[in-house]
Amino acid sequence: MGEINIGGTLIWYYYICKREVWLIGHGIEPDQENDYILLGKHIHEIFYQSRKKELGIDNVIKIDVLPGRMVIGEIKKSSKYLKSAKMQVAFYLYYMKREKGIDMQGLLLIPEERKKVKVLLTPEVEGEIEEAIRNIEKILESERPPTAVRIPYCKRCAYKDMCWV
Repeated sequence: MGEINIGGTLIWYYYICKREVWLIGHGIEPDQENDYILLGKHIHEIFYQSRKKELGIDNVIKIDVLPGRMVIGEIKKSSKYLKSAKMQVAFYLYYMKREKGIDMQGLLLIPEERKKVKVLLTPEVEGEIEEAIRNIEKILESERPPTAVRIPYCKRCAYKDMCWV
């Protein structure tokens, strides 16, 4: 996977904001008191607490595993950024298959909406993950972050002060 550690978080943000990928990849932490960060942590702690366990693998990925099944689960606040969330889970499936030789299933959990979305690692999705990894590597190798682009996500972003001050 190269010298750069690309994890699920970078994959998730790649589909939302390339500038945020660069900031995270360069160890620049967001505002930890951001209401949306706090809400996300709260949802993660409350829902599925008795069923889910977090598992860190190779200091590259951190996944939510549902016990009793070969399922990688990921909990999200909403389905607003469904493509990003699905690609994050697909990346975990890709990593487990390529790096560990383990085929698993993916499940995206959105407790506030009572949704469960299955995620499959098809050859097309694998190709898209590989392209995203290459593009993220290029972003991270850059000396400066990409130019800020105002998108709807900016309103909730914990990095917004680094883009729009």
